[in-house]
Parts: sequence; structure tokens; C-alpha cells
Amino acid sequence: MYKLIFYALLALSCFSCKSDQEKAKDTLVAAKINFDDSKFQLKSGDILFQDSDCGPFCEAIEKVTFGVGGAKFSHVGMVIPNEENQLMVIEAISVGVVETLLDSFFVRSFDEHHNSKVVVGRLKKKYQHLIPKAISFAKTKLGLAYDDVFDILNNKYYCSELLYESFKYANDNQPIFQLQKMTYKDPDTKAIFPIWEKYFQDLKVHIPEGEPGLNPGGMSTSSYIDIVHFYGRPQGYKGESTN
Repeated sequence: MYKLIFYALLALSCFSCKSDQEKAKDTLVAAKINFDDSKFQLKSGDILFQDSDCGPFCEAIEKVTFGVGGAKFSHVGMVIPNEENQLMVIEAISVGVVETLLDSFFVRSFDEHHNSKVVVGRLKKKYQHLIPKAISFAKTKLGLAYDDVFDILNNKYYCSELLYESFKYANDNQPIFQLQKMTYKDPDTKAIFPIWEKYFQDLKVHIPEGEPGLNPGGMSTSSYIDIVHFYGRPQGYKGESTN
């Protein structure tokens, strides 16, 4: 199975240059999301898997990334409480590790029914004791730079890496998400995707083909979590929604 990680820089650019009409649609989507719904309530430590609409980069990622039920996830964040005990999302995006409002996170992509393409993973009960320590660790990384070269060993973070390290720390240095060999190759042509080739060329670094890393899709299949809620239907998902 091919594995690839999320490139959030283009996603952020995509989200920040929407037309007024698209922004209005986003506002409508946000208004339809009830985070206090009696049928399902988000909790601290919930993992939010997102099928982002960010153009060619996400398309390249999703072509080689497979999540639970075939879902095409390209981003991930974790629900945390802020200082006022308001639920937020901690995530690694182009500007670095940040706290994001729930509404701002959820309006980034939506399915044909105008539901946010976000799926919620929750640690199984016997592992939920890891959550406070994982959140504390993640918060210490706020403000650190985005890992644009996807190096698991540097002191920068991409979205999956942030959660990987947070829960690994909480679990006495034992990972609950597994590293895989990354690939930037088109499975049809066996050649590096042109968009990735240009990306790494512009950074003047070698393409980290085969280097260890992880992606949101693979994380969504972890035996440590249950998929507990679908706000919308991600591309590629072939199972039954749980909402």
C-alpha cells in the first residue's frame, strides 16, 4: 500500500484565497455544524481526519493514501481545550503548529450534501488515559515551524507527525501510530509526481522517497482508535457512516 503525508501549505493557500461566494458557502456550512448535538459531542483528545480540497497536492496525496473504509484523508488535527476550556483544534499547517477554532477547521471542505468532510477518531477506552499527556506535549509545540521537508527527526512538525509524537510521548515512547515508508510516486506511472518533483526542487532538497513517515489515512486504521462519527462523507469511503 502506498503511503504519503499531507502537504498543508497549499491547502492553507487554497483556503485563504476563496471568493466571496465560497466564503458565504463556508459560513453556511459552519452554521450547520452543531458541536453540542445530543447525538454526538466532541471530546478532548478526539482525532479529526479531514478530506481536504486543496488541488493538485491533495489529489496526489489521495491517489496513494488509503484510510479506513477507503477514505481519502489528507489532513489531521486533535481536539484540545484552550485556557478558557473552549474546544479547539491543534494542528500543524504552513505557519507552524497552531490552535484553530472548530468552525475554521470544519469549513475547509464539504461533501455534496454540504457536510464537512471530517471523520472523528477516538482512542479506545483502555487507552484514553494517554490523552491528557498527549495534549500537554502537543501544546508545548505551539509556534514551532511546519516541517516542509517531512523529516521525522527534526524539530519541526507536519500534521500527522505532531499527533504521532504526542501520543508516542504519552505512551512511554511507544508509538500508537505506525511509521511507513513514504512514497511520492504515481502508482500508475511509477514516476515521481511532477508536482512533488518541483516542490522539492524549489526547496533544494532531495526527495525523501522511502524515508519513514506517516499519513492521516494510515492513522485512521490504527487499532488504538475507534471511528465514532462522520460529519460528512470523505471521498473514497465505501462503508456505512456512523452518524
